[in-house]
Amino acid sequence: FNNNITLEKSHTLDSGYDLQADIEHTLHLPPGDYILIPTGITIEPPKNIDSQVRPRSGLAINNGITVLNTPGTIDSGFRGEIKVILINHGKNIFTIIPGMKIAQLVFSKSLDTNTILLENHETLSETYRGQSGFGSTD
Repeated sequence: FNNNITLEKSHTLDSGYDLQADIEHTLHLPPGDYILIPTGITIEPPKNIDSQVRPRSGLAINNGITVLNTPGTIDSGFRGEIKVILINHGKNIFTIIPGMKIAQLVFSKSLDTNTILLENHETLSETYRGQSGFGSTD
């Protein structure tokens, strides 16, 4: 791993830690294509801590670049290098340079709960929304 890549926040009040491209050479990502980018970072979060790879808003608005599997969830049992799947939804080739900030890593507490699975939706409790889904709220 590249010893020059660190897990840092750009600002104290940021919720996400910057993930940087741990690559040796410049890469070019054509429109409509995606690529797996190594970060050189490995983590071992405590049990019940959820780690999510999220896009950077500046890359999204300025270049149409986002994380393909947003959010990319890293289970607390994972013990490998964090890699980011970037996709180019923009109109131009996007250049990725070594050390470039490509995504952010956000940590949150995950609940350890028991879920009740029901085979028949008729037995679920009533709510104002009921079965209404996509686009049902204003």
